[in-house]
Amino acid sequence: MSNKANISSEKKKFIVCIFLTIVVLTVYGQVTQHDFINIDDTVYVTENSHIHLGITPEGMQWAFSTLYGDFWHPLTWLSLMLDYQLYGLNAGGYHITNLILHLMSTLLLFLLFTRMTQEIWKSAFVAALFSVHPFHVESIVWIAERKDVLSAFFWMMTLCLYVYYTEKPATKRYLLVLFSFVLALMSKPMVVTLPIIMILLDYWPLRRFEYKESKLFLWQLREKLPFFILSVVFSIITFHAHYDPSEKVIPLWIRLTNAPFSFVSYLGKKLWPQDLAFFYPFSDQIPVWQVLGAAVLILFISIFVILAIKRLPFLFVGWLWYAITILPIIGIIEVNTQAMADRYVYLPSIGISVMLAWGIPLLFQRETLLKNILFPTAIVFLAILATLAWKQCSYWKNSIDLLNHTLRIEDIYTMHDCLGRALSAEGKIEESINHYNQAIRLKPDYVNAYFNRAIAYAKIGKKERAIEDYNQVIRLKPNYALAYYNRGFVYSSSGQYQNAVKDFDTVLSLKPDYIPAYFNRAMIYSKIDQHEMAIKDYSEIIRLEPDYGAAYNNRGSIYLNLGNHELGCRDAQKACELGMCRVLEIAKSKGDCH
Repeated sequence: MSNKANISSEKKKFIVCIFLTIVVLTVYGQVTQHDFINIDDTVYVTENSHIHLGITPEGMQWAFSTLYGDFWHPLTWLSLMLDYQLYGLNAGGYHITNLILHLMSTLLLFLLFTRMTQEIWKSAFVAALFSVHPFHVESIVWIAERKDVLSAFFWMMTLCLYVYYTEKPATKRYLLVLFSFVLALMSKPMVVTLPIIMILLDYWPLRRFEYKESKLFLWQLREKLPFFILSVVFSIITFHAHYDPSEKVIPLWIRLTNAPFSFVSYLGKKLWPQDLAFFYPFSDQIPVWQVLGAAVLILFISIFVILAIKRLPFLFVGWLWYAITILPIIGIIEVNTQAMADRYVYLPSIGISVMLAWGIPLLFQRETLLKNILFPTAIVFLAILATLAWKQCSYWKNSIDLLNHTLRIEDIYTMHDCLGRALSAEGKIEESINHYNQAIRLKPDYVNAYFNRAIAYAKIGKKERAIEDYNQVIRLKPNYALAYYNRGFVYSSSGQYQNAVKDFDTVLSLKPDYIPAYFNRAMIYSKIDQHEMAIKDYSEIIRLEPDYGAAYNNRGSIYLNLGNHELGCRDAQKACELGMCRVLEIAKSKGDCH
C-alpha cells in the first residue's frame, strides 16, 4: 500500500508540473512575437553597447564593475549579453528567456511547498497563482525586468536548497544555499529579505523551532548570520547606486501616506486584478480616511495572525512573507516616481497565495465540499486569471499598444511623453507632437516633453518651433548640455553659425570631452574659413579618440587645401587606414599625395 501511495503521489506531482507548463506556455507563448519597449529596454539592451559586446572579457569586466541602471546586478547583464550572442536584437529571443525563467520558478515553487508540506494540491494552487496571475505579467514580458525573473529563479532555488539542507544539515549543503543566495543577490538586490523568509519557513512548515526552542536565538544567529551580512552589503551597494539628491522629487510626507495605501492596494489587485497599468503615479490627494483605513486594516490583520499563530501558523508566515518582502519597494525610500508597480509584487504575492491556499479550505470542513465545491471553484478562478493574464500580456506587444492601454486607465504626462517618442520612432511625427502637447498640458514645466517636441519639430523642418522649445528646456534646466547641443545643431542647419558656435562652446564647458560638439563646431569653423580653429577642434577629437577616422579625414582635407601636403597626406593616409579613403584618393588624383 505504501508503494502505491508513493507512486500515486509522484504521478500527481508530475501531472501538476505538466499542467503548470502547459498553462504558462499557453498564456505567455504570444511574447515570442512581442517587440522591445522604449522604456528601459533601450537602457538594458537595444542602446547598450556593453551588452552588444556579448560574453567577452570586456563585457564581463563591465558587468561586474558597473552600477549602470541603478543596480549592481552582474548576472542580469551577463544573461542579456548571452541573449544578444544568441538572438542579436531579435526581441522574441529575450522574451523566450524570460518565459523559461518564469516557468522554472513556477515549477520550483510547486516542488518547494510540496516537499515542505506534503500538500500537493495546496502547493499546486500557490504555484498556479504565481504562474498566471495578471499581476505578474509585467515582470515576465518586460525584457528590462530580466532581473525580476532571474532573481526569482535563484530565490526559489535557494529555498529549495535550504530545505534540502535542513533535512540533513551539512557544510556542503549549507554552502550550496549560500552560493545560490549570492547568485540571487547578483540578479536583483530586492532579494535581501530572503534570510527572513528562511526563518519564517523554519517556523512553518519546517517546524524547526519545535526542537531547538531552548537555543533559538543563538541557533538562528549562527546559521543565518552570513546571509544577513550579504543582505546588508548588497543593501548598501543598492542605496549608493540609487543615491542622487538632485533627482529626489517626491516629498517624504507623500511617500509616507502612499505606503499603507499601496500596501493595501496591492492586496486588492491580488484578489481582484482590474485596471492593471504600467505606471501608477504618486498622488498628493489620497483622502485621509483611505490612508487611515489602510493602516487600520494592516494593523488588524497583523494582530489577528499573531494571535492565531499557534493554531494557524500559515497565516502568520504568509502575511509576514508578503509584508517583509514588499517593504523595501513600498515607496518610503524614493527610487523613482512610481507610487507602486505590478512588478514589485512578483515575489511578495506568494505570501498571500499561501494564506489563501491553506486558509480557505478551513471554511469547508467536509471532504465532499472540498471536492465538489472548492476544487472546481479554484479551477474556474485560475481559468479566469489565466484569461486576464493572456489579455494583459497582449497589451505589451509593443510600446504604442502598452502606452495607449496605460493612458486609457489614467492620463499621465510621462506616458504621453513616452508614447510621443514611440510614435516618432515609427515616423508618425504629427501624432507624437500631439502627445507632447498633452504632456505639457498636464505638466507645463516637464522638460522631457519640450525636449522631445523640439526634436520632432526639427524632423519636419519646423526649426523656429524647435529652437523655441530648446529655449524653454534651457530656461527650465540651464545646465542641460544636450539641449544646447541640439539647439546648436538646428542653428547650424539654419545657417546661424555664430549662435551654433556659442551653443557648442556651452556644451563643451559643461562636458569637455563631448566629441560631437567638437566635430560640429569644427565643421562650422571650416565653413566660415576659420581653419586654424577647425584644426584645433579636430586635433582635440583625435586626442580624445585616436581612431576617429572622420577627424583625420577632415583635418587632412583642411591641411591639403591650405597647401600643407605633408600633414595633409599623413592625415589622409591615417583616415584611409581607418576606412575613410576619399580624401587620399582625391589627393592622389591631383598629385598631392603619393
